[in-house]
Amino acid sequence: MEISAAGRLEVSITPADVGKRVSVRRLSEPGTAREKFTDTVGVLTSWDGGVLMITRRDGQSVRIAESALVAGKVVPAAPARRRGPAASYEELARVASHGWRPLETERLGEWELRAARGFTRRANSVLPLGDPGLPLDAALAAVRRWYGERGLPAYVQTATGAEGTQELLCAELERRGWVREVTAEVWTAALAPVADRAEGTGVTLSRRPDETWLARYQRKGVSEVALRVLCAGPSVWFATVPGGEGEPPAAIGRCVVDGRWAGFAAVEVDPGRRRQGLATEVMAALARRALDEGASAAWLQVETENDSARALYTALGFTPHHTYHHYRAPNEAPTDHPATADSDE
Repeated sequence: MEISAAGRLEVSITPADVGKRVSVRRLSEPGTAREKFTDTVGVLTSWDGGVLMITRRDGQSVRIAESALVAGKVVPAAPARRRGPAASYEELARVASHGWRPLETERLGEWELRAARGFTRRANSVLPLGDPGLPLDAALAAVRRWYGERGLPAYVQTATGAEGTQELLCAELERRGWVREVTAEVWTAALAPVADRAEGTGVTLSRRPDETWLARYQRKGVSEVALRVLCAGPSVWFATVPGGEGEPPAAIGRCVVDGRWAGFAAVEVDPGRRRQGLATEVMAALARRALDEGASAAWLQVETENDSARALYTALGFTPHHTYHHYRAPNEAPTDHPATADSDE
């Protein structure tokens, strides 16, 4: 907190600091016998009518009355990273988009409109990396028209929690009634330690998913469109650990190699075979192949409530980089494709 020369806490932020990362302290129970202090760190997204709005790393917005502030200051745009490969948000966003390609794209300024007939939000949402070339209301109207022409609800994919992320856009979407449906995180790690976990226990790799692989992935509603998305990317590999005779695989996974990055997805294990190290084996085998192709860094996406996956990825050396969200246009029904609720988004 900011402390004056006299030793008192002071508020050194103003409405001119909107868009900057700040740290504030406020009275959470003003006027009571047991007043409490609460600290909030995030991006100051507005300061209107005596109320501040701060968007935290996880995308949650906090309303704070100006009268409750006891201290506040601008802090560095993003905390220093202690582990994992250095990477900007924009670099990771582009790599993630390359690894989950839609069937159709169109540019709106620096925004990329993506569509794949409703298979996953990631392939059917706007990736807004820069200026759309129009005022925001006009850009959002154009987005809604584009998706409406394809019989799809309009989604915008945004991110929070790292340098260059889109807290201000999130706040503007929320003001306009856009509905946040999904929050997940992008984690990164050095690739070699993941590959070192391989023990050579029966993981097979292929360039396309066969019927047995798809049998384990089938709950996501595999269709011809889904196959085209799954198989698209700079260098795509599918991993399989065989199951029992006539049974789906015990475990599967997918990896896309794109330059220095290896992106992991669709890591699934038969519920009856969990806690046997199979997910680690799948990821390690894919990581070794990615190393052979020149990759050195790894990324993946994990839902915020998937505790078992988060524990696995932590053990493999992954750490959170940023949080991402999907906002749906107001008064539009969400797409009903079963894949939109899974970890592949």
